[in-house]
Amino acid sequence: MSATGSTLVRPRLLCRATVNAVVAISVLYTLLPVLWLVLAAAKNRDALFGSALLSLTDFSFGQNLSDLFAMDGGLYGRWYVNSLLYAVLGAAVGALVSVACGYAFDKYRFRHKEKLFGLVLAAVMVPQTVLALPLYLMASEAGLVNTFWAVFVPVLFNPFGVYLGRIFSQGYVPDEVLEAARIDGAGELTLYARVALRMLGPGLVTVFLFQLTAIWNNFFLPMVMLSDQDLYPVSLGLYAWNSSASVSPEYYPVVVMGSLLAVVPLILAFVLLQRFWRSGLTAGAVK
Repeated sequence: MSATGSTLVRPRLLCRATVNAVVAISVLYTLLPVLWLVLAAAKNRDALFGSALLSLTDFSFGQNLSDLFAMDGGLYGRWYVNSLLYAVLGAAVGALVSVACGYAFDKYRFRHKEKLFGLVLAAVMVPQTVLALPLYLMASEAGLVNTFWAVFVPVLFNPFGVYLGRIFSQGYVPDEVLEAARIDGAGELTLYARVALRMLGPGLVTVFLFQLTAIWNNFFLPMVMLSDQDLYPVSLGLYAWNSSASVSPEYYPVVVMGSLLAVVPLILAFVLLQRFWRSGLTAGAVK
């Protein structure tokens, strides 16, 4: 090999090694907390606070799981059901609303359309914590504070989902198909429900997954809206238990076990829907 060839190979190997090192560090940064959570959930309280967390002894996974669902009269099970209702039902309805709005912004002409869409884009940049107090005041006026609807209704409207809905509509729904359906006599609602919505399936799943993750991890809004523990989602319930653990250490193992179970629905959702999600992320990338 010539000297010129060797000088070209060395930077390439160096760049490849650097990229691999960055990827390895990123993977470790992501997986190590998960590994710690799995190991900690399987340990008893003494091992949790000792130095034997990585040892193959002091396993009490079954006992921790039993204590989790028995603590405070089985309150964790109620929190889990609440989170599923807030997240799964809210994400499903919210995704339908977002995709429908995005479809309307893409396919219909109406007055001040682009200005209104500009407001949608501006709303994407507003942190959700900023909206918590106005939402609380509105819910208080409507008499919805400390009810299921105080948490459920606000999560149905997602500006980022509307933006994604318009992008997916542009990439998946050809105008020619809609015009052909109109010529065949299809009304606008029938056109959307039976033609456009089927084409928007990957986009609908993608928006659903984004919504599901955001609602499942939602913490500040339930904390502001709810005072009844029976209405808490998992995130807020575990926070309450963790706050009590400084006084009652028996809460520590159940908080760790509850945190492990809390990530299971998100993992299942991404695994089961990844085929649609991956295709949805390529919308508009290839014509």
